[in-house]
Amino acid sequence: MNPLAIISGGTKGIGRACIQRFMEAGFDVVTCARNESDLLELQEETRLAFPKTILFCHKADLSVRSELNSFIDHIISLNRSIDVLINNTGIFIPGQVHNEEEGVLEKTIETNLYSAYHLTRGLINEMISRRKGHIFTLCSTASIVAYPNGGSYCISKFALYGMTKVLREEMKPFNVKVTAVLPGATFTDSWKGTELPSERFMDSKDVADTIFAAYSLSPRANLEEILIRPQLGDLG
Repeated sequence: MNPLAIISGGTKGIGRACIQRFMEAGFDVVTCARNESDLLELQEETRLAFPKTILFCHKADLSVRSELNSFIDHIISLNRSIDVLINNTGIFIPGQVHNEEEGVLEKTIETNLYSAYHLTRGLINEMISRRKGHIFTLCSTASIVAYPNGGSYCISKFALYGMTKVLREEMKPFNVKVTAVLPGATFTDSWKGTELPSERFMDSKDVADTIFAAYSLSPRANLEEILIRPQLGDLG
């Protein structure tokens, strides 16, 4: 049986690139997204590209607790060991603390932080019992650098980075690896419509390849943090 990876938010950007990288390596993958047609398109694409692996799809908005629970139930119903969990679900709404719209903080925290927190809690006991598994959490350079137009996004990513660091300490005795991924500007839908040249961005594949490389280390090594930026530096 193929190893299994759970990759949330998999139809676009880094999530999609991670799905392709892990399926290329022989993994079955479970993913979710809010748009069902995007999921069906991705499922057909991967079926043709990776015929020896399976992509399981589930429509869910992980900022909604009931839908997140449904996604967890779907994963558990497969009755499979989980080798990799990649917490990738996220949202970016530009703005500033003093002037962003009411409700932006709550929506951003629910999507960027609570989704990873509850998905991890829902799946981690299986890893603990087997004393095996690797959890990657997509943080951001906004987890360590405050951007003036980052507002609630920076707040959520600072918190997510803190959660990942705590989880790393908690999982050491159980041999479960935990890695924080802090990518800089990556050309995803968040930057759609930008007039900036492509060389100012990383490709999503760069991030996916780095995550897979970290997963591929020996059991004796854990890459705790992946800080990866465009060659020309951050976009502020």
